[in-house]
Amino acid sequence: MMLPLIDWHPRATLQPLHFAWLQRAGVEVAVLRLDRIDPLISGNKWFKLTGYLQAAHAAGAHGLISLGGAHSNHLHALAAAGKRFGFATVGLLRGHPQQTPTTLDLERFGMQLHWLGFAGYRARHAPGFWEPWQERYPLLHNVPEGGGGLVGAAGCMPLVVQVREQLSTLGWDDYHGWWLAAGTGTTLAGLILGEDPQQRVYGALAVPDDHGVAAQVERILLEAGWGPGNHELIDASRGGFAKVDGALLDFIRDSEAASDLPLEPLYTGKALMALKQAVEAGRFTAGQRLVFVHTGGLQGRRGFEALL
Repeated sequence: MMLPLIDWHPRATLQPLHFAWLQRAGVEVAVLRLDRIDPLISGNKWFKLTGYLQAAHAAGAHGLISLGGAHSNHLHALAAAGKRFGFATVGLLRGHPQQTPTTLDLERFGMQLHWLGFAGYRARHAPGFWEPWQERYPLLHNVPEGGGGLVGAAGCMPLVVQVREQLSTLGWDDYHGWWLAAGTGTTLAGLILGEDPQQRVYGALAVPDDHGVAAQVERILLEAGWGPGNHELIDASRGGFAKVDGALLDFIRDSEAASDLPLEPLYTGKALMALKQAVEAGRFTAGQRLVFVHTGGLQGRRGFEALL
């Protein structure tokens, strides 16, 4: 059955944060709660998928095929969307078969899984990678890892409008920048494209510098006809993707005890901790206002529950 044209446009609420470290610095931060848009299709993942879903519908495709790891938030949202809206999904996974809370969900949602090994997954950027999969699944539309690229970034541009429409609820007339976790840089690029040029976008890297986020953002902006973009990437990876240490876990526990903001240690926990460090280092002055994007990903927290 052909993939339907999906008319779902979730809206995220904007709420102030009241941490003591913000109050001491006189810096105001409001969080865009993308984690609350849906129990399963959560966070920025849906916004990155919308353009690919539209392209798949226009091409007469029956579903989507994409890539990710055994804890992938992207594949989780894609599989959940396929189950809810009635289209086929296929996941190409890094490594060898294993059962995680995420992969069990993927199967429960009806996603067909293929494990590529590690060398096979590293070849995902090689010319011709998609050819055998297109032959095997000719009615499925390919989606890059994480929903990356200009199509995914364009789907995140409406987040700027959602924030601006809610500023009056905070008593704000404007703000001085965005702060969010960056895994592929796609959402960050979308905010740059949707924003006024003077608004700076800070990306707290969940992966080391050598993972190519800076180059990915540059490619997206160039493809969109933009220049360098008003943004800055900050290393928040704490030694590597999925690296978790005691200081980070303590920060997450303390933050959750002081607020109703749930965090996970791969993206949002690291991003908020990096923001605290930047505020305490004096990067932002009293009276400045920032929008922190909660990018979701809480389903991935299940692998760390024992530590948290």
